[in-house]
Amino acid sequence: MPIPFHPLVIRFGRLGDTLLLQPLLRRLHARYGEPCALLAAGGYALDLYRGQPDVADVIALRSHHRPLPLSPEQWRAIAALRRMRHVPVYVCEPQPRSLERIRLLLKLAGIPDRHCVYLNDIPLAPGGHWIEHLLQLADSTPPAFADRFAKAASATSAVPEFVVSAAERADCDRWLAARGLAGHPLVLLQPANKRTMRWHGVRKASDDDKSWPLENWAGVVAAIRIQLPQARVLLCGSPAEYGYLESIRAAMAQPDVEVVARELLLPRMRALLAMAHSMISVDTGPAHLAAAMGCPLVVMFGSVSPSHWRPRSRVPDAVQVLGGPPASTRVDAITPEQVIEAWHALPLRAGENVNVPGLKSQLF
Repeated sequence: MPIPFHPLVIRFGRLGDTLLLQPLLRRLHARYGEPCALLAAGGYALDLYRGQPDVADVIALRSHHRPLPLSPEQWRAIAALRRMRHVPVYVCEPQPRSLERIRLLLKLAGIPDRHCVYLNDIPLAPGGHWIEHLLQLADSTPPAFADRFAKAASATSAVPEFVVSAAERADCDRWLAARGLAGHPLVLLQPANKRTMRWHGVRKASDDDKSWPLENWAGVVAAIRIQLPQARVLLCGSPAEYGYLESIRAAMAQPDVEVVARELLLPRMRALLAMAHSMISVDTGPAHLAAAMGCPLVVMFGSVSPSHWRPRSRVPDAVQVLGGPPASTRVDAITPEQVIEAWHALPLRAGENVNVPGLKSQLF
């Protein structure tokens, strides 16, 4: 029986980092003729890529920085890697500390360096997008496989896309019905990002370039409700952000606004984004997922460049970007008027028939 030849991809990033691997995974699947194995950090990698056609297996490390003697899951990962000593390895990790741990795991698994290529060995073009950087890596061939695959380049899309299963759609439909949300246009708001919460509570806004004032969120919600009175506004985030989001909802004093952070595991979130009216978000992982699912999106950038991290969608004009260098370096420099104007410019989804007239002159 032939040994499976799944190219191995390694990345120890957060949700957005792991999601942006999808075009690389698709490119490697096309090049090698087999779906990939993925070694990633965090349980969300399992939910994100389960059932996706370009990924055959996910090895998820929930605590990849723990010392090896105290981490049975890292030794289990090493055992899995030993079974992949005959495949090409694509290391997409840019962070030195995580890269050091990856090199150790590969060494202990007996994977020769000639089987590997590293993203850090490929310069990022000035103003280049991260996905193009990853696809340059995907088009590289580890030295040990150059004789067989150096000329096996394949042209594939540079836009992340994910499949929603029938079971995921059915689960989302049941949840919407139970919540009384079925049949309403759903506008999703993502106010938090990975820096928002600290162990002792919410980070100070002055220390978070992606923090947008509560009164701005409240003004946007008021505008949405005037233009789409039948809509329901959902505050999204991780379960750890529930209390923060609930404080935003309570302070808004607006009807038909709900916090759903404790109910949106990734498969349900993916299905919800595949049918939601739109999303307004700070620059964070769920914004990339929204774009990947074709959800019309307004995304606000802080200090990082949109040219490097702009969410990509297969739907023309479905992503409206605000802020970011050189225009600004903090999300709080963006006004509610700008957000509503960008939201109004979003295209309707296929099958929608929602009339949203101009907002700025009426509301601000």
